[in-house]
Amino acid sequence: MFYDDPKKHNLKHNPFKALIAPRPIAWVSSVDLDGVPNLAPFSFFNAISDNPPMIVFAPNGLRPTGHGKDTLRNIQQTNEFVVNLSNWALREAMNASSAEVGPEVDEFALAGVTATPSTHVNVPRVKEAPASLECRFLTRISLPSTSPKTENNIVIGEVVGIHIDDAIIRDGMIDTAAYHPLARHGYMDYSAVDSVFEMLRPDV
Repeated sequence: MFYDDPKKHNLKHNPFKALIAPRPIAWVSSVDLDGVPNLAPFSFFNAISDNPPMIVFAPNGLRPTGHGKDTLRNIQQTNEFVVNLSNWALREAMNASSAEVGPEVDEFALAGVTATPSTHVNVPRVKEAPASLECRFLTRISLPSTSPKTENNIVIGEVVGIHIDDAIIRDGMIDTAAYHPLARHGYMDYSAVDSVFEMLRPDV
């Protein structure tokens, strides 16, 4: 099949996000100027550099009230955030924090996870997360949108501190099977990595 109009693919749902999968999930914690914490998952997310380490994620869309995402507003006001990484054990908590609630709601409490202090940023991280990336805000880029009701953005952050649960370290390396990271597919589908294989680059 072929389509070039998102409204004319003739499938049950738009397959775009199902094809770009699996996608890691940025479980982003931030705080507003009053210190109220926010926690929300974003599946348009990845690493983009390791020297220095930098990440990118996309806080897209508008809230029903017409305001932008709480996460985006908080980051632009405080210049700090944390990307917590979710795994199979935290799948229900991560999903609970995706609920559309008011900015006064503490999603740490809503999700039943523990807010614990970070080292270099004044934003709490998820204590139960297998890994957390403390980030300083570098830039926001506004992207085109084909819907007048939504906005598209990307946020780039520099990772200034990394917390790793010792339980997922084996022989000085991350054991992905023990880590069991959660990933997003299309629709309401997710997966968790529980097996890996090695493939070396060709020696030319």
